Amino acid sequence: MALRLLFHPFSSFCQKALIALYERDLAFEPAIVDLGDKDQRAALEALWPISKFPVLRDEEVGETIAEASLIVEYLDRFGPAAPLVPAERDEALRVRLWDRVFDNYVELPLQKAVGDTFRPAEARDAFGVEEAKSQLRRSYAMIDAELARTGSEWIAGSAFTLADCAAAPALFYANIVEPFEASQSLSNYYGRLLARPSFARAVEEARPYRAFFPLPWPDSYR
Repeated sequence: MALRLLFHPFSSFCQKALIALYERDLAFEPAIVDLGDKDQRAALEALWPISKFPVLRDEEVGETIAEASLIVEYLDRFGPAAPLVPAERDEALRVRLWDRVFDNYVELPLQKAVGDTFRPAEARDAFGVEEAKSQLRRSYAMIDAELARTGSEWIAGSAFTLADCAAAPALFYANIVEPFEASQSLSNYYGRLLARPSFARAVEEARPYRAFFPLPWPDSYR
């Protein structure tokens, strides 16, 4: 099989790449990586010394693509489906902007808040966690306002794009850390993401690993 994805189903950045693969209905070889396994980590590092997933290997051309956003864009060259990054320059810029918003201002703050729970009690950073939650609230307000302003189905317009691939897993986990139910446009958008078959599939495939998450799962997630 030409495409091989090194990933873990529970990782939000890996889900971002999976959504793109499922949107395009592409065949690929899934290679789940347990970073605690020395041999599996070494195999990942051999392709990408940073040792972070996802990493896509295109065996047909001998190409290795790291970083979820770049993987999504790379996949646009396969199949007849509409591109997840538009060809038109201004539209592409808008998609990339919102991709950055979800990665940097939703995903990273939620990881800060979740990561703190793994620390010993004496090393917890309550101030940093509150800073992270404050950033999430600011991000929610901006996203909610944008969706209300445009009335678009998806964050960057009428088409499902890279930005929505980033939004779905980021919001899935962020809503546990700092719920956004009061943001109506954002909540409606999140509902559309949950109903998207590509993301619904990623969520179900990650379900067996939910014990890894250190915070309580809300009843709505069961």
